[in-house]
Amino acid sequence: MSSDAQQASEDRRKYEFRRVIEELKDFEGSGTQLVTIYIPEDKQISDVVAHVTQEHSEASNIKSKQTRTNVQDALTSIKDRLRYYDTFPPEKGMVIFSGAVDSGGGRTEMVTRTLESPPNPVQSFRYHCDSAFLTEPLEHMLADSGLFGLIVLDRREANVGWLKGKRVEPVKSASSLVPGKQRKGGQSAQRFARLRLEAIDNFYQEVAGMANDLFVEERHELDGILVGGPSPTKDEFLDGDYLHHELQDKVLGKFDVAYTDESGLKDLVDAASEALSDQEIVEDKRHMEEFFENLHTGEEATYGFEQTRRNLIMGSVDRLLISEDLRSDVIVYECPNGHEEFEVVDSRHSTPDHECSECGEDAAVEEREDAIEHLMAIAEQRGTDTKFISTDFEKGEQLLDAFGGIAGILRYSTGV
Repeated sequence: MSSDAQQASEDRRKYEFRRVIEELKDFEGSGTQLVTIYIPEDKQISDVVAHVTQEHSEASNIKSKQTRTNVQDALTSIKDRLRYYDTFPPEKGMVIFSGAVDSGGGRTEMVTRTLESPPNPVQSFRYHCDSAFLTEPLEHMLADSGLFGLIVLDRREANVGWLKGKRVEPVKSASSLVPGKQRKGGQSAQRFARLRLEAIDNFYQEVAGMANDLFVEERHELDGILVGGPSPTKDEFLDGDYLHHELQDKVLGKFDVAYTDESGLKDLVDAASEALSDQEIVEDKRHMEEFFENLHTGEEATYGFEQTRRNLIMGSVDRLLISEDLRSDVIVYECPNGHEEFEVVDSRHSTPDHECSECGEDAAVEEREDAIEHLMAIAEQRGTDTKFISTDFEKGEQLLDAFGGIAGILRYSTGV
């Protein structure tokens, strides 16, 4: 499998995992009756079955009859799922969720979900029984990769924060007491210059202290540190060895940045795009900039569900761009005269009635499915790459808010 195809497969798998996790997080159980089991790849299935059997036996001691029955039913469902596996679980392990969840009106519904081969290996065996499913370890696996420290400073202010995958997180800020170059009356030039240098040195030490407090503890996970600001401030700061020596070795580069407030952290990420060329946020920005350029200068761009779908079917889409925050379903309707039409609705909303736009007849629902799955299936058949776009930058937000979360960069103009 090519690297692009492998990345596309990983992106799709991450999306599918996110959907299941979002569903699981909405479930609640009345009492500690929702069971979660994390199984690493080197854990023998027979040992897991033995553990589940033991838990089933111990559950007979639960005082509440309803909770006792629900826990034992969940464990029985888990044992049934484990029968499908041989000696060991799939590569990277697996996670099983099972339990009676509230379905409204005082009723419950038994649900069981199995997630195989998560993005990162399951580290250890874990059995958890509570009123909610344990999803946090999986969520950490799906977090965007890449951890960078960010520092922007001039002689007036400084901000320190993180770049975590695609997300810029401001954390600490400071304002300086460095006097301007114009000295006050009555001070000698030499004394004023000395006081100013002392104030600058103190401020650099304060900024370094903020950075050290934030970054040193995470230094082994850090992929690098970026420093931005005007010259000569950033040069003086780095050349003065103010940072902890282990952080100094992590500095990837220094970059010219006009602003040193929180917005300056985002400007720093933009300025360091070459140093971050392998990071997802830069890739997202590159795709969106190409989309907007094609949209403004030509016709090799499409957006919206219907137009993008039609272009996908024609095989004209080079890259399908999907907002990471899009949660919509597509409903397929067919009227008595055979006309097929589509309607996109929020995944949390019920299925609306539909009148055929061609003949005015009431249309029946043929199918309802996840809109992203629907488009990705067509994209795979036509050899189109799918890119999930973060909303943590301006053009990523525009994709979701102004273009419905769906767009495409075309191989050629189709007029659709």
